[in-house]
Amino acid sequence: MLKYRTVNIVATLLILIAAVANYIIGSTPWTIGVIAICWLLLTVIGSFHVRWNYHINHYNKNGLTKRDIVSITFDDGPNPDFTPQIISILKKYKAKATFFCVGEQVKKHPEILKKIISEGHTIGNHTYSHAKNFGFFSTNKVVDELNRTNTIVKEITGLNMKMYRPVYGVTNPHIKKALKTTKHHPVGWSIRSLDTTGISSNAVYSRITTRINKGDIILLHDTNLKTIEVLERLLLFLTQKGIQSVSVDSLLKINAYDN
Repeated sequence: MLKYRTVNIVATLLILIAAVANYIIGSTPWTIGVIAICWLLLTVIGSFHVRWNYHINHYNKNGLTKRDIVSITFDDGPNPDFTPQIISILKKYKAKATFFCVGEQVKKHPEILKKIISEGHTIGNHTYSHAKNFGFFSTNKVVDELNRTNTIVKEITGLNMKMYRPVYGVTNPHIKKALKTTKHHPVGWSIRSLDTTGISSNAVYSRITTRINKGDIILLHDTNLKTIEVLERLLLFLTQKGIQSVSVDSLLKINAYDN
């Protein structure tokens, strides 16, 4: 898979070669512009596709597991309308999941966070604000967002979260530097359900079930009714296939919290 550093090196070399060629033999000067545009496109696309691991190596799945397990994950909560329903459905099917929580939401609904933990699920950091311009934050501001959320969660539960889920799947060099400081495990996904888009619940369900394999990490959101509708059908499907949903730290064999 393409990497930011590799693309930068190749693009720089090609630009130098094109510049020298233009100086010596008078080749077309727009070649440099084409190379620069290609570099920009790759970098933009790579920054928005967490599975590329373009800037950061994420845990996107466990392709080596021999067990019939997957991990269902939920972003953007806790949500007072939908998270409790999701917890109940998970309990009905004896499934475990991981909730990547937003600090502002945790602050508003600490009792729901405690319920998630008490039911045997794990939690991870999904920043404090979930800002739409998070990809433009400085390294220090990213560090502050992650630390702020960790502090709030620790005050409520006593747990120091080690897992991080990128907002909108966006990564960049600033976020990479921030994670080196905070020491969070970056957790991505292998199946993006698109449950927050305009597609129907049937389309979301089909998108997941036609792609799913053992070791997959499924991205859902505990913020809308569509997810509730899909989740029950998905867990029934997994049960029929003999596949178990476990927390993402169990799937990946990493620590969810500091000891």
